Amino acid sequence: MEVSVQGKNGIEMAIRVFRKKTQKDGLVKESRRRNEFEKPSKKIQRKRDESISRKKKARKGETVY
Repeated sequence: MEVSVQGKNGIEMAIRVFRKKTQKDGLVKESRRRNEFEKPSKKIQRKRDESISRKKKARKGETVY
């Protein structure tokens, strides 16, 4: 991942851009998840919850007539 620094306020903007890119890619979430051991039952539960969340987001855009 590459972020360019330009101008006087470049460092602050570069940090903001870097944070947004890492959040968008899911790197922060992934590193926190890998930090501790996750029991298999909790892993299944997390994946199920993520799936439900994705389905809700997909339905949010649909219109019902």
